[in-house]
Amino acid sequence: MRSPRNTLTLRPRVVVANDALRPTRAEIDLEALAHNLRIVRGAAGHARVLAVVKADAYGHGVVPVAERLDREGVDAFGVALAEEALELREAGIRGDILVLNGVYAGAHREVLAAGLSPVVYDLAEVHAFARAALGVAFGVHLEVDTGMSRLGVPVAELPAFLDAFERVPGARIEGLMTHFASADLDTEQTREQLARFAEVRALVSARGHRPRLVHAANSAALFRHPASRFDMVRPGIALFGVPPAAGTGAGLRPAMRLVTQVIALREVPAGTPVGYAANAVTGRTTRIATVAVGYGDGLLRALSNRGEMIVRGVRVPILGNVSMDLTTLDVTDVHGVAVGDEVVILGRQGEAELGAEDLARAAGTIPYEILTNVSRRVPRVYR
Repeated sequence: MRSPRNTLTLRPRVVVANDALRPTRAEIDLEALAHNLRIVRGAAGHARVLAVVKADAYGHGVVPVAERLDREGVDAFGVALAEEALELREAGIRGDILVLNGVYAGAHREVLAAGLSPVVYDLAEVHAFARAALGVAFGVHLEVDTGMSRLGVPVAELPAFLDAFERVPGARIEGLMTHFASADLDTEQTREQLARFAEVRALVSARGHRPRLVHAANSAALFRHPASRFDMVRPGIALFGVPPAAGTGAGLRPAMRLVTQVIALREVPAGTPVGYAANAVTGRTTRIATVAVGYGDGLLRALSNRGEMIVRGVRVPILGNVSMDLTTLDVTDVHGVAVGDEVVILGRQGEAELGAEDLARAAGTIPYEILTNVSRRVPRVYR
């Protein structure tokens, strides 16, 4: 029997009838996802497209998202963890899957058995794969650190790394990659990383290695830095309809709409404290709508007294602290609000819209956190 240390547990999936769902739900537009893939392909030119679907496809639900992208003919998938890759295999995804963050906890045999492509940046991991391969040749994607200072073999250490790598039986470099630190913001830093990566590619080639795939571009680099596209690009956030940098991604459509309902209404006089810690006090007679969403669902507490939601086509302010399950809104200026009204947290209602960028700006964070923060207890409904 395999020891518990080497057991990978896949997340259970629960199916609930739509009419039994709580009013808070994430509506995922799979047509928007397919549309965004077409825009990405147009920008990628001849490069292959690897869809990054880590963190449950940025909160959108990895299996339905991957199934749709697979039907649309995406070339490969990228995940952070072996567990995420094995979940895709269990769901029937048979194409190339790249495990971007490496492999932890001795799961090397499972990774090879499932036909996954591991990223390596450490010789100990290369040796672990060699032991797991039992004499059979195996391919890896070698990550080189050109300026991110997070993962990857430092450029200065690459010659020594290759000396040792070439002595590992059966190991071959199938892919060569790096990761940009500031492709969305800093053009000069990205150019410097590209220059270092050119040196890396030349060295790897001079040593006789012929990687099948060279890749570096994330969503921002895909649109802003054509020289970074190489053989394959690795878009993530762009596939879900969020422009990765100002002025990029024209035509992208948000794939998630996050909604809830008004579950209670009350009118309170001026001077009434609202919510935990009473950090909001009404300055007038105020109509308060309580909605069924809170930080337990992924609505950041940082949006307390700062964020907005949409009710009856009008953006209204969050009043008081966001609590775990509930949030209160000031709907005084919106005519006819009633219990049961749809409330949009993220997305469009009528002419009003709140994008992930809007929520991120109000909370002092980035759109990635807004999307990936939507918790598992929020049902995903696909259309």
